[in-house]
Amino acid sequence: MKITFLGTGTSQGIPIIGSTHPVCLSKNPKDKRLRVSVLLEWESSTLLIDCGPDFRQQLLRTNCSRIDAVLFTHEHSDHTAGIDDLRPFYFRQGNIPVYAHTRVVSALKKRFGYIFQTENKYPGVLTLDVHTIENISFFIGDKEITPVKVYHHKLPVFGFRIEDFAYITDAKTIANEEVKKLENLEVLVINALRLEPHLSHFNLEEALAFIDRVKPKKAYLTHISHHMGFHDDVQKTLPENVFLAYDELNISL
Repeated sequence: MKITFLGTGTSQGIPIIGSTHPVCLSKNPKDKRLRVSVLLEWESSTLLIDCGPDFRQQLLRTNCSRIDAVLFTHEHSDHTAGIDDLRPFYFRQGNIPVYAHTRVVSALKKRFGYIFQTENKYPGVLTLDVHTIENISFFIGDKEITPVKVYHHKLPVFGFRIEDFAYITDAKTIANEEVKKLENLEVLVINALRLEPHLSHFNLEEALAFIDRVKPKKAYLTHISHHMGFHDDVQKTLPENVFLAYDELNISL
């Protein structure tokens, strides 16, 4: 399985519009972060997790010409606002399967009502095949997908485990029974917003403590703010099996 980090930034991305913060002014490409999303590819399928406002730009940087399904972690705009840019895939493939919690589907219907219209639908508008999911495993093709329920302050958010890979973003608290789903991982992707504590996200210290608890072979940090610091400086401080992810990073399992 090939994993491509399409974006690794927090909700405003890096650089932030109008900011003169040193990280926002960095010339290092690894300090330029679009909104979080990953693309998973294996022999028979291509799976997208989240579809944020930078989706079009992100996909133009890849050779991806097919998306077999989209998983949504939650309804916030930095994870959903690019949904209309699935249209080129719809034109080539037909209806696009999406998987999301009922609450997330309801939010999408409010924001993108024209997509979900069943009468007098404008020609050329994207059509989705919606699959509502709960906190139980399901299959996409031959891959079992196991949701991992975390809390983003008080908002439930789904991470996902696929074989020995797990992707969790926007986590602040995780119940013990959900942590058990993360045993024996090859790769864990987990959010780490910044150095200082935050109301609804792990900071770096919390993310590293969680990694130490789960003990994956390797871990990658994502959903990163400019307040984390310069990529290269932060990487030097991390344990040898922990990596600061960056946009367009590819890893294989």
